[in-house]
Amino acid sequence: MDDAQLKAAFVYRFAQFTQWPPPPAQEFTYCVAGSQGMQEAMQALTLKSHSVAQVRMRYLTDPQQLGQCHLLFLGFVERADLQRWQLAAGDAPLLVVADTVEAFRSGAVIGLIAEPNGLSFRVNLTEAKRRGLMLSSQMLKLAREVR
Repeated sequence: MDDAQLKAAFVYRFAQFTQWPPPPAQEFTYCVAGSQGMQEAMQALTLKSHSVAQVRMRYLTDPQQLGQCHLLFLGFVERADLQRWQLAAGDAPLLVVADTVEAFRSGAVIGLIAEPNGLSFRVNLTEAKRRGLMLSSQMLKLAREVR
């Protein structure tokens, strides 16, 4: 399993252990911005079992496309790009996952952290609550850090 596939597996689990505000969605949309490598790995998530009838994956090039996303993977390194996408996300019930410390610090709900023996993750519970998302206690127990 390569790095992108491992990250995609984490993202899939994050979606499973997150509860969005009502009403329940009829479809679920994974979105990727700034990481071409994650696009293909996350495309495979649409084939996995979900609690909704239809699952989509979209690669976004403009923050104005965020409207139909439930989960956004941000693959940007530059602070200006991160801030532009975070600003566009506003208060929407959007699970923002990022794989850089900078993105986590600038408002992502979950930050994936590469470690010598694999991946771990950090959770910004305050940001999740602000967005109206409920994260499973199981996921919080597994997080390296919860703030």
